[in-house]
Amino acid sequence: MVHRLTWFRSQGGDAQLREFFISALLDVGVSLTLQSAKGDYICITTLPPRWSLPQDGELTDTLIFGEEVGQRLMTLKESLRAPGDKAEIEVLVPDDCAFDFRCSMIQMTDGATYLMTTVIDRTEERRRERLLRALLREVSHRSKNLLAIIQSIAFQTARYSGTLEGFLNKFRGRLHSLSQSQDLITDSSWRGAYFKDLLTQQVEKYVPENRGLVHFSGENVLLSPNASLHIGLALHELAVNAVSHGSFLRQHSAIEVSCRRSVAAEGEMITVTWNEPFSAKPEPETEAAKPKFGSTVLERVVPASVNGRASLEFHGGRLVYELVFPVEAAD
Repeated sequence: MVHRLTWFRSQGGDAQLREFFISALLDVGVSLTLQSAKGDYICITTLPPRWSLPQDGELTDTLIFGEEVGQRLMTLKESLRAPGDKAEIEVLVPDDCAFDFRCSMIQMTDGATYLMTTVIDRTEERRRERLLRALLREVSHRSKNLLAIIQSIAFQTARYSGTLEGFLNKFRGRLHSLSQSQDLITDSSWRGAYFKDLLTQQVEKYVPENRGLVHFSGENVLLSPNASLHIGLALHELAVNAVSHGSFLRQHSAIEVSCRRSVAAEGEMITVTWNEPFSAKPEPETEAAKPKFGSTVLERVVPASVNGRASLEFHGGRLVYELVFPVEAAD
């Protein structure tokens, strides 16, 4: 039998069709109700569990859906006058649930007019929409932070660069370091990056054939996105400085890097230490001793970004950088 856009075998029986349609409605989370033109209920299928049908008495919208939702439905249905008229409302109920009520006047083959209501559970869809909006706000916030960091790097690099070529070389390296850290953050679904991964990135870029000379010990802490970007930049500066001015390649002596948790008076802290061989401490009057962007990042920018403190010192022919910050900045 063919009726408009529906085809079925008439000899199949109403019971088989009824079971099929009800199963399908349950699967897609849709409920259907049918009322006469006067509002008398004729059929209700797969009503959402939060609403129940009374055992006795004549069914009404307020009796089924409660006073508030029922009154809204009655007002909506009263606005429908002729076959083809349609209207809908969204109903928000406790437990953060949402339902669409779509009402329409229809005319059956017998010529009679009926009122059909489709109830669609939109709860999961609305939750996904809210989550997506929250994620977009977070992406916007993080993008602004990233742009602020890039702007700061560009300004400070230009400040301590004597030539355009020098600026471009240093800026490209720092920007690449930042992008690598961002890749780790993105791969972790914005949870952050592990310290050892940040270290490995910088070491492999600048000493690919001698990465075995950089030894890591301690705990592989998961850093927050903000901490990952700044600590990754600090590791970049330390690695570049070690290759350009340090002694570990010439002496074939290892750089010792550690990341450890400890308990201090201010609470649980994380201590990152970079300990490398350095032939001699620069004299105060030399060019190397003047403030540079690298030392600014290590001693001022990075500690401030993670609410911590840092020191960059020379001890017995070794350069030691220590960064201490609260665990909360890493979580």
